[in-house]
Amino acid sequence: MKTKQELDRRSFLKASIVAGGALVFGINIPGTTKAEERFGVGAAPAADFSPNAFIKIARDGKVTVVVGQSEMGQGVMTSLPMIVADELEVDWANVTFAHGPADKAFFNPAMGMQGTGGSSSVKGFFAPLRKAAAQVREMLIAAAAASWNVPADTCIAENGRVVHTATKRSAAYGDLLEAAAKIAPSDKPKLKDPKDFRYIGKAVKRLDSPAKVNGTAVFGIDVKVPGMLYAIILRSPVIGGTVKSVDDAAAKAVKGVTHVVSLGYGVGVIADSFVAARKGRSALKVTWEEGPMAAVSSETIMKSFVDAEASKKGLEAKKIGDVAAGRAKAAKTLDAVYYAPFLAHATMEPMNFTADVRSDSAEVWGGVQAQMLVQGTVAKAAGVPVEKVKVNTTMLGGGFGRRFEMDYVIDATLLSKAAGKPVKVVWTREDDMQNDVYRPAVYNKLSAGLDAEGKPVFWHHRLATDAIMARAGKAFGFNLKDDQLDSSSFEGAHELEYKIPNFQCDWIRVDTGVPVGFWRSVGSSHTAFSVECFMDELAALAGKDPLEYRLSLLDEKSRHAGVLRLAAEKAGWGKKLPAGSGRGIAVAESFGSYVAQVAEVTVGPDGKVKVDRVVCAADCGQIVNPDTVAAQMEGSVVYGLSAALYGEITIKNGRVVQTNFNNYKPLRMNEMPKVEVHLVPSTAPHGGVGEPGTPPIAPAVVNAIFAATGKRVRSLPIKTDELKRS
Repeated sequence: MKTKQELDRRSFLKASIVAGGALVFGINIPGTTKAEERFGVGAAPAADFSPNAFIKIARDGKVTVVVGQSEMGQGVMTSLPMIVADELEVDWANVTFAHGPADKAFFNPAMGMQGTGGSSSVKGFFAPLRKAAAQVREMLIAAAAASWNVPADTCIAENGRVVHTATKRSAAYGDLLEAAAKIAPSDKPKLKDPKDFRYIGKAVKRLDSPAKVNGTAVFGIDVKVPGMLYAIILRSPVIGGTVKSVDDAAAKAVKGVTHVVSLGYGVGVIADSFVAARKGRSALKVTWEEGPMAAVSSETIMKSFVDAEASKKGLEAKKIGDVAAGRAKAAKTLDAVYYAPFLAHATMEPMNFTADVRSDSAEVWGGVQAQMLVQGTVAKAAGVPVEKVKVNTTMLGGGFGRRFEMDYVIDATLLSKAAGKPVKVVWTREDDMQNDVYRPAVYNKLSAGLDAEGKPVFWHHRLATDAIMARAGKAFGFNLKDDQLDSSSFEGAHELEYKIPNFQCDWIRVDTGVPVGFWRSVGSSHTAFSVECFMDELAALAGKDPLEYRLSLLDEKSRHAGVLRLAAEKAGWGKKLPAGSGRGIAVAESFGSYVAQVAEVTVGPDGKVKVDRVVCAADCGQIVNPDTVAAQMEGSVVYGLSAALYGEITIKNGRVVQTNFNNYKPLRMNEMPKVEVHLVPSTAPHGGVGEPGTPPIAPAVVNAIFAATGKRVRSLPIKTDELKRS
């Protein structure tokens, strides 16, 4: 579900001298009460300086941009300060960042909440931050002009100073703080001409890199609070199981264990060290009420998909023309079934959270993607007023949608309340892998027909899968009805850029019982696989080159065509490769960005697939930091390749089979292909960056496998046994 919250035109900036001798500026976005109601958080009344992004100018001229977004490797703590630095006219060497608190003023306009996801940070904050910085710049100029008794329009801002152009008199920003604080900001400040951008669009070194390299960066798992205890939770081995009875005598006898707390969904063990807590957990004797999921396995889930697709009409996500009429005109037809499995998020930093719940307040620490949702969740679990919950956001060791969930937040809150002390909950890798909120498994049935010239005359796509919003939406106050579409489950399948006169996409909801949620690129993570592989199959049926076939179905000036041509050109499309090797291509739009990828693979006699090279072309609209974009595309390729080659969560008797990276394998260093990223210069609106590089990689690789072997792969992960040469 995509929501937007527009900025009120009357957004204004307030200013004041604060303790420490700095001037703090921030944008105030009124009208957030609906969002508050939506998320059930009822934030405290905004203070005079409740911004979505603070601009803090110290007396020495140092500028701190306080950002309400979360940094999980995507570079937001550099990109957003770049916007401020450019518009404020300050030297990059004098700019730093700080995490902002949970506050309605930090609402992401592109999401309608304070959250980091949907590749929306730059998209949401580019305009507001430019405006805020321009307002501050004009206030500083006005302050200097007044002190010199000259018109403001005869002064300019330059490298953290205000300069009178005629006399070259200048004043540092730090010397103008008090005077600037007395000046009312303009509601319509003059923004810089983009041609004069100093940083935006340029490669700038990340502000968070030094701390990550020298070890001073604080992630959730690094948090230490005076008097803090450690906790770990024993959860039901069966999905959805609950505690029936607990024998905790042996656990309490473990040295260092202070509390054993039954939580209903599990049993928490609190101790003075993580080691003691884990030993205590191992000593627990728990009887579980396993519930209905004990009868569910991957085989029964697959059967439910097949049966649902065969027996249910489904909900119509998109319809153009008449598919039946198109089928009647087809000279050739093709039917194919594609399957994408459940996937874990597998963040490098397992789930963890620290909470200090007191009688009337709470303070919490951790890597989260939705601060105000955390604030509301903690308040409810702790039984304290929302305005009495302080959220401290740390760096995130990977998010990918997983840290939108509140399970680990609830863990720490409940256990701290029970212990009456600060408690840090840490999940082991096994806990994380077997108690994730997974990318849905998807069963796709596609049918299409071609005319005598090989052009599609109809396309029918039917998807059977869980509804992400059936569960995840409840956190946002949204209840998905049985007859209601969930676009997050089929996005990327119903809005095709290809010219197909008769088109239909149907979504069939299947409730598997497996908890599913947002996974990097969400619906597009699997729909690009089925759509782009099927398009390759149609090209083969038509006897056409896969690239030329795609281009023939696209407007020449479309952004899809642009990235396809660029990726193909840079990859040397059409050049001969050695025997056993092949090239494949795929393209996808997600989150407002267009990405095409060409994969070069080698398939050995044993069926093992080695991805040798990936060429990526991306059109992300206006780019703030090209280095960040390239890095995110590279990271997306790694993430998507891991899923395509190895990723699969399977269920047996309601239990998740995979436990760690030994049986849920990520891509290894020696398997990493050469990745080339090429960016399309663009003045189009900002698209996302963190996710759009993931969808095309699986189909590009699978299509390359066909080019190398003549064998089609229609189910992920890629099975080497099916590719062996006899």
